[in-house]
Amino acid sequence: MDSERLRWTSSSTFRVIATAWIIAGGLTAAVTGPLHLEYGSWAAAYQVLVAGIAQSAFGIAQAALAPQPLSRSTVATELVAWNLGSLAVLAGTVLGAPLIVDAGGVVLVVALALLIRTVRGKGDGPAWALWTYRLLLVVILTSIPIGLTLAHLRAP
Repeated sequence: MDSERLRWTSSSTFRVIATAWIIAGGLTAAVTGPLHLEYGSWAAAYQVLVAGIAQSAFGIAQAALAPQPLSRSTVATELVAWNLGSLAVLAGTVLGAPLIVDAGGVVLVVALALLIRTVRGKGDGPAWALWTYRLLLVVILTSIPIGLTLAHLRAP
């Protein structure tokens, strides 16, 4: 497979999974709102914003900015880590189990480290796009310990 096609195939995989998360977030909002479930609004927002939109942005940015096409194993590892981490954060929050949230947070940090590594150096794109992508990763990385702390403070 040529390098350009490989770049956009990996991006498409991120976007397809992200779309599923966004749809799940919408369905979560539709179901949990009328039922007045405690974490419904938060879970819907997390699915849409973190698991969905952020993941889609990762795939698009990597395809456009990585200095070389990513290997399938790198993309698979990033996807598995991001999605398992997100599932653990969601499950741990809803179940009131902060240690599960912690485990999910650690897996998300691993995913972010991989995402940072793939677009290192000068990258392949305009400087502003590289710095915007890196800023997004740092903002998400910074939010993880805040979320973990909140999970422990809110735990029964």
